[in-house]
Parts: sequence; C-alpha cells; structure tokens
Amino acid sequence: MRSMLITVLGGTGFVGRALVSRLIRDGHQVRVLTRHRARHSPLLVLPGLNLLRTDIYSASALEAAVAGSDVVINLVGILNESGYSGKGFTRAHTELTANVIKACQANGIRRLLHMSALKASADAPSHYLRSKAAANKLIQESVGVDWTIFEPSVIFGPGDGFMNKFASLIKFAAWGHFFTVLPIARGGTRFAPVYIGDVIEAMIQALTNKSTTGQRLELCGPDVFTLSALINYVAHIIGKRCYVLSLPDSIGVLQAALLGLLPGKPLSLDNFRSLAVDSVSTRQDLASLGVTPTALTSVVPYYLGPRQPATRYAELRYAAGSRVAAKDALNK
Repeated sequence: MRSMLITVLGGTGFVGRALVSRLIRDGHQVRVLTRHRARHSPLLVLPGLNLLRTDIYSASALEAAVAGSDVVINLVGILNESGYSGKGFTRAHTELTANVIKACQANGIRRLLHMSALKASADAPSHYLRSKAAANKLIQESVGVDWTIFEPSVIFGPGDGFMNKFASLIKFAAWGHFFTVLPIARGGTRFAPVYIGDVIEAMIQALTNKSTTGQRLELCGPDVFTLSALINYVAHIIGKRCYVLSLPDSIGVLQAALLGLLPGKPLSLDNFRSLAVDSVSTRQDLASLGVTPTALTSVVPYYLGPRQPATRYAELRYAAGSRVAAKDALNK
C-alpha cells in the first residue's frame, strides 16, 4: 500500500485513536482535526501525525484543513445533544457531513470514508438515527466522491464507552450491597457488538479495496445479545450479583427522562427511542473483507475482569502493532 495523506475528523475519540494509530503504523501521514489541540497533545507521540487546530463546523476552515489529502475520514458522532430538538444531532451528523463533502469536492479529493450507524433510516424513531440517515443520503447523492459508509452495531474494546458504562453503573448500583436489582429500559433490544479491531481492519481494507466504493457496509460481531443479557454478562465478569429488571416502556420512558437530566446523560429520551430498533444484521460484510468477527466474550473479560490492569498495555500494543499483538498482550 502506498503512503497517503489521510485527514481524520473525530480522530481523538475511541474509534479515532485506534484508527489513527493503525494508519501511522501502516506508514501513512495522518492529519487529525480538532478544536482542542492541547487537550489531545498525547497523540503527537505518533510519528507522522499532524494535530491541526480547526473549527470543523466552519465550512471555510474545513476546506482549508483537508487540502492536499488523498483520503478524508469522518468519524464524528454524538450520542446525546443539548436539549431535545434534534438540532445538535443535525449539526454534528448532517450539516457537518455536507461540509465534508463540499470540502472534498473543492479540493478534488475523491476518497471519503464515513462512519454512520446500523439501522440509520429516514423513518427511524430517534433524532440520532434519522440524522445519521440524512448524512448517508447526502453522501450517496454526492458527485465526484468515491465513498464508503460504515454502519456498525455497538463497538466494544478496551476503553470503550459501552461495556465500561455498564460496569460503572453496576458498581454504583451495587455499592455496599451483596445483591442489587438494576431496572433497565428496553432490556429486550438486541445488539451484535463488534470489536474495535475488526472495525479498524474493515476501514483499512477499504482504503485499497475498490469493491467497497459506493457501498454501505454493516459491521457486526458474531453473536447477538439482548441489552439485559449484556448487562448480566458484565455483572458476572466484574463479580457483582445483579438482577436486571427490564421495565415496560411506560416506565422506561420516565427512567430515560430522569437519567437524561443527570450529567453525562447515562440514558436520554433519544437513546430510549433508538433502543426501539434492534442493532443487528443478517449480512456478512466483515467476512466479505476477509475479517473474521471477534467474539465479545473472548475480549471483554480481559479489560473488565480481574486482569483489567493489562488492558492499557494491550492498547499500547495495538497502537504499535496489530490486533494480534493486542490480544497477545491481553493474554499476559
């Protein structure tokens, strides 16, 4: 693979850090756009990385920032917004994507990789999924752009915000108690959690695999879990006795409304609406790229269980080497 200049939006997040590390390891020059350069300065230890202070929501600033790139990758996404109108989701997902497309067109950049979400659709029940679908539509209708859209189920791995959130919630609820009951809205919603290493591998493959151009790739793990089953599994891994009580929607919506008022919004009304749709797929898009999906149960115990301190070493090994090296590190 020839060395390319790749500009990444959202390169400081969970997926972004893993992707940027892999791109650097593969010999590419990487430009990460951020409004808070000092906050993410640890990324500068990666050779060949340019952390460029940019207001990505400014069309003119974005156009200037991506100039000279061979590829643009947009990973920007939010799970919650300030308020309830959907404007925050529209700005982060749809309006930003429109500006990314224009910036690519203005600079003659043909290759665009875009992170969306599984089950994004115009008639989805949540602002999150509808705004993701609107962004997809803009990309699919764009002219002069060779795009690939990635639609993962929930992504897990060391440092994730999904399994770790459940672990924190269970520990908080069970503090000082031998056994606790944890009420959960829409516990029957199904997920096919996909490993971060597999998502990154799919994106790397797409850089050179021309068959992915003009494709929406659904990325899922090999196993399907209900939300309640995932929480029970996390409780088992962290050694807590927890009974998960799946609430009826009439009560679950009240729980979401109340939790949405807390700092960090552990669960918001828009999250609740997203949970009306199962995040699963019957397609085998990872396999079509030569990627064997990694089972959640083969990874999660090593970063949530008793051997948790090893996970930071695994993250470093992943950044420096490969997903195989990371798994070797987790097994030490």
